[in-house]
Amino acid sequence: MAELTTVTVQILGKPYQVSCPEEEVEALSASARYLDSKMASIKGSGKIIGLDRIAVMAALNIAHELLNTESTVEQTGSALDQRFSQLASRLDIALAKHRQNDG
Repeated sequence: MAELTTVTVQILGKPYQVSCPEEEVEALSASARYLDSKMASIKGSGKIIGLDRIAVMAALNIAHELLNTESTVEQTGSALDQRFSQLASRLDIALAKHRQNDG
């Protein structure tokens, strides 16, 4: 089982202690910096007041980014699958012609 460690991260100037496996400390720190950046941007716009509302808006924005990224990855994967199928077909045709010429 992974050894847990406690990490202190800063979100909008407030410290939060979070436990995570030692090998995930860098990822957690990067995630906290990303969240802090998103929340600071929302707070800086002055349109949303209150830490809970800022946090919810940041969560919604991050969820939206995640879903868009997943959709893009899925579309790219589908396009790659199609391209690989086309290439495999062309290879099959080329191999068949090569066998005919050798035979």
